[in-house]
Amino acid sequence: MAFPAFSATHIDHFQANPIYGDAASRVITPEDFRRARAEISGWQGYAPTPLFALPGLADSLEVAQLLYKHEGPRFGMGSFKALGAAYAGLRVLQTQLSEKLGRTVTLAEISNGSLATEARTITLCSATDGNHGRSLAWGARRFGAGCKIYIHAEVSQNRANAMRSLGAEVIRVNGNYDASVARARADATANGWFMVADTSWTGYTQPPLDVMAGYGLLADEVCRTMPTAPTHVFLQGGVGGLAAAVAAYLRQFWGDKTPRVIVVEPDLAPCLMASARAGCAATVAVTTETIMAGLSCGEPSKVAWDILSDLADDYLTIPDSIIAPAMRRLAQPQANDPLIEAGETGVAGLAAFIAAATQPTLRNALGITPDSRVLLIGTEGITDPAIYAAIMSETAP
Repeated sequence: MAFPAFSATHIDHFQANPIYGDAASRVITPEDFRRARAEISGWQGYAPTPLFALPGLADSLEVAQLLYKHEGPRFGMGSFKALGAAYAGLRVLQTQLSEKLGRTVTLAEISNGSLATEARTITLCSATDGNHGRSLAWGARRFGAGCKIYIHAEVSQNRANAMRSLGAEVIRVNGNYDASVARARADATANGWFMVADTSWTGYTQPPLDVMAGYGLLADEVCRTMPTAPTHVFLQGGVGGLAAAVAAYLRQFWGDKTPRVIVVEPDLAPCLMASARAGCAATVAVTTETIMAGLSCGEPSKVAWDILSDLADDYLTIPDSIIAPAMRRLAQPQANDPLIEAGETGVAGLAAFIAAATQPTLRNALGITPDSRVLLIGTEGITDPAIYAAIMSETAP
């Protein structure tokens, strides 16, 4: 099978020099992951998301195994973000209600609705490209708290409406994602609201760590179904939370057998590659929005970068032009592969892998061979039906 859209496109590659130190268990601990797994797996509607094998595509790309973890069904929220913001919001409520009531409040008391009256006095706040805010709105409604969500100018109206339907007040900000984060921080401080961000900064680390701990559940589901470790994992970048969480969990679970960690970003928002090249967390200006909306971030999360700088082997940046073909390949499968409906951000790792596997120089640089076992995290399903329909009909810009 030919893959001309992928084999002919430019992919920027930076090979890092990870030290494989202790960040995987020091920055985020096994107990952090365990606590999140115990809580989230007890929520109504919890079920592990599917891990699909794609043998037809694997054969076409000359690898031994290709696995795709599909997060579209997660809690009916459409993405892996359902694991992070709702759990982190719950942890913020635990801290604030414990202080307010003068005793240690348990997660169970909040999640079962026992303290919904008290929770109504607390407002949770965040900025989002869509999925993180939807998760926080869902969690806030579930636990009884108020919710303010800030979105930037390019977030689609359907995604804004999805958050409003869950009871959140949605505030649109001129500028990009980083501008919406800045505005949310300022308004939260001014109004006594509590930020539940998926990115960290100096003096603000616990909620982003809790977000990452929630993401660890999807890695746990993967690892417990695999008899042997994959050789490669392609992980979407953004601020780095997902990539860092999955990389850390894989390291904790597989130890020295941890797969090669390859971080994937849009070439329009390459803050993690810029950080890898600089040897420290670096900010880039996002001047044009990428179709991969959830990855349009100009500044990495500090705690995520602490892990990735320790564990990530490679960084790739990809163009928007290969996203629609990757989505169509999943939706129009061949050789008995399953049909998967995936969103624009969700297929970034898949698109990068297909491009890498079909370009001999890059394939060799990443150590992809006929014996490779590749893991992909499909981070979202259909989160905006109109955009998905346009892409499937090949009318999307």
